[in-house]
Amino acid sequence: MSADRLKRITVQEGKCGGRPCIRGQRLRVTDILELLANGASFDEILSDYGFLEPEDIYAAIEYAAHQTDHTVLQVT
Repeated sequence: MSADRLKRITVQEGKCGGRPCIRGQRLRVTDILELLANGASFDEILSDYGFLEPEDIYAAIEYAAHQTDHTVLQVT
C-alpha cells in the first residue's frame, strides 16, 4: 500500500455525505470504481473529468482494495 498515493483520497464532513473522494473534489471513490466496472477506460475517465490524474484512479483502486481486505477467521 502506498501512503503517498492514498493521500489523494480525502474524507470531509459535508462533502459527498462524508464518503471518500478524490483530492477533495466531488468525485467519490465509488464513482471511479463504477465507471471502471462499467467498462470505462482510464483515458475515457481522464477525458471526462479533466481534473483527474492517472494516479487518482490508481489511488481509488488501491483504497478499495485496502477497505475490502479483512482478517479471515478459521472455524474449527
